[in-house]
Amino acid sequence: MVQQNLLSTENAVVKSQLGGMQVIEYAKDMSVNPLTSKTEYFMAKMNVNRRQLLLNLNGNSYTIQAGAMQWISGKVQTTSDVKGMGNFIGKMVSSAVTKESAVKPVYSGYGQVMLEPTYRHLLLTNVADWGGQIVLDDGLFLACDSQLEQKVVSRTNISSAVLGGEGLFNLGLRGNGVCALESIVPLEELIQIDLQDDVLKIDGNMAICWSGSLNFSVEKSTKSLIGSAISKEGFVNVYRGTGRVWMAPVLMSGGSAGVSSEANANETASGGQTGTAAGKSNVMGKAETVGKILDLFS
Repeated sequence: MVQQNLLSTENAVVKSQLGGMQVIEYAKDMSVNPLTSKTEYFMAKMNVNRRQLLLNLNGNSYTIQAGAMQWISGKVQTTSDVKGMGNFIGKMVSSAVTKESAVKPVYSGYGQVMLEPTYRHLLLTNVADWGGQIVLDDGLFLACDSQLEQKVVSRTNISSAVLGGEGLFNLGLRGNGVCALESIVPLEELIQIDLQDDVLKIDGNMAICWSGSLNFSVEKSTKSLIGSAISKEGFVNVYRGTGRVWMAPVLMSGGSAGVSSEANANETASGGQTGTAAGKSNVMGKAETVGKILDLFS
């Protein structure tokens, strides 16, 4: 199969690649008219560009976010990541608490799979570099090697959900393989912090992902409530142990480093399906959703 104008134009460049994944970025949107040309011009100047994830299959397989596929070429088979009724129920429960799609398509064989364009930044990383397990902020998952195990990671205490703004559950990936994250923050701006039996405290929901080996909790900024009131810092997100954290240096007021707020849910590769309203998620609401799912099979 011969493809033209995929990567042979000056406007489309490979921004990054890892394994069989390639991030294609369009320097500017050339499909404009006189009414939109001015806006598109300044968008390009501010690095607001369309990006796509290209998956190159050579006998392997990839799992992607539901609704993210744009086109397929070659001898590629499509299946789901469901393995029996028990596995399906587990995925439904996981979907209710993590806000990720319950069933994700799996593409295997020989060929290429292109995902839908997005204005978000596409970050590629190997889970092995995170000690074999990475925990994602809500809505960051876009695609991964199918050999990676997807697990629901729960907080060690309720305070993490009530006070930290991170939610009680997150999606975790385990194993050795590449994954693609969909972030509002470019890789060039992210701060990578490697902890070695150390502590990291963050004032706000600015961490987009972290090693599963780290213990996450929410604590007062000082040992006493009076001290917290004086410092005006209140509660902070605390990561303890040995591992890695990707943190955004700056955020809009009330925002999240991922796409876990309503303002960040649009313009994603899966049409906003990966975006969740963090402010509307609470422990009781999630428990009620899980109960309704279980009732269907009782």
